[in-house]
Amino acid sequence: MSSEAANDDEDLGSENDGADWEESVEIYFNQNCSKCRQTLEILNKKGLDPEIIEYLEDPPDSRELELLLERLGMEPRDLIRKKEPIFAELGLNDATLSREQLIKAMVENPILIERPIVVIGAQVVLGRPPENVLKLLN
Repeated sequence: MSSEAANDDEDLGSENDGADWEESVEIYFNQNCSKCRQTLEILNKKGLDPEIIEYLEDPPDSRELELLLERLGMEPRDLIRKKEPIFAELGLNDATLSREQLIKAMVENPILIERPIVVIGAQVVLGRPPENVLKLLN
């Protein structure tokens, strides 16, 4: 982080209820997704410059996805994009599929991962709607 960004973060801390802006900020991002762009805009307006994780090009591994799910308080079915054609092609609507099978499918086909996911320190939120990110900023 540049010293200019660090100074911006210090300024934000006093403007945003004492939030700790020293924590890392990441967004799992797809440029073609309007919700991702809107969520990033909210973060930027709050003076944050998150690390953008182009998860379609650099998908999370199963361990990372497990951690995100845990911190989101979600199960794989809660975070899987059911309207993606590959969801039906892979038969992922099968209720007998295990958690591990669903995570494996999401890791191998990251388009199935709902987005955007915003991580600030140990806190994680799904940016649907984009305003959900404000929960982490207050």
